[in-house]
Amino acid sequence: MKVPNADRNWHPIAKRLWDSLKTSGQADFYQNSDWAFAYSLCEDLSHYKKAGKRSGQMLQTIYSAFERLLVTEGDRRRMRIELHEPEPEEQSAAVLAIADYRKELGLAE
Repeated sequence: MKVPNADRNWHPIAKRLWDSLKTSGQADFYQNSDWAFAYSLCEDLSHYKKAGKRSGQMLQTIYSAFERLLVTEGDRRRMRIELHEPEPEEQSAAVLAIADYRKELGLAE
């Protein structure tokens, strides 16, 4: 599934949250239904943030729904899920392949 862009009419905070979801580690595990649910929640959050009168209960409901998507580190820790940055490679596979090729040709130093 191609993840859609944020709705340009959303509140800036909802847009920022949506964009951050697309680049967060847990995004690798999101299914189509997760993305649809997150989009709906960002729509709700935008509506809430733009409302003149805000309900604390509504905000709590929206935040609780985001917890199900494991949006924050605290949410993931409660579920005992820890995301790690990929380990940097010492040398890229391409550099190693070229070095091996040069060695086979007798060009290695």
